[in-house]
Amino acid sequence: MSKPKENTTQKISKMFDAYADEDNFVASLDGLSKLGDDIGIDALEDVRILVLMWKMQAKAKPAQINRDEYVKGCIKLGVDSIEKMKKLLPSLDPGFLEHSEFVDFYEFVFQFNREGTHRSLDRSLVAELMRLVLKNRVDKKKLHSVVDFLENHSNVTHITLDQWKQFLSFMNEVHDLKRDYDEDGAWPVIIDEYVDYTLSKKGETENK
Repeated sequence: MSKPKENTTQKISKMFDAYADEDNFVASLDGLSKLGDDIGIDALEDVRILVLMWKMQAKAKPAQINRDEYVKGCIKLGVDSIEKMKKLLPSLDPGFLEHSEFVDFYEFVFQFNREGTHRSLDRSLVAELMRLVLKNRVDKKKLHSVVDFLENHSNVTHITLDQWKQFLSFMNEVHDLKRDYDEDGAWPVIIDEYVDYTLSKKGETENK
């Protein structure tokens, strides 16, 4: 790939200025919210802003993108203006991602939403992110059931990255709890608790 022209890099860097924090080096949540507004999406509720950050490889620190990542990301995506970025929106639908790409994106979502050096996410945030990211990727009833469990019935306060990834595997692999779920398998305790809760709830319903 040929080296981009200097004026292209400068143009993208100037574009970043509109979203940079006071230190002029990173765009954090306020800047990303403004970026979302400029390209026509709600950065708090539209999963495409997360896909955009993933494609730009905003991985240096959680919940922000730095100038270098933004410039390199825009060059990689072939955009040097907000108008061109708007044209990317249809391609930012996570439904277009292959399974291996989605798994990588799904892990990125967890890391991007961490707070500072914290290594886990509040379970209520995890529920919100699952609802946002998995909406068209897994069975709707299963997703609703898992989210309801996390929001209303789990005693766990925080979710680790491993638990986050295991929930995706669980929703993809276990289609029937009684038939497919191996309680002696390597699933984390929180998924065992979800299964126990769900089967108990189902038994209560059937006995009514």
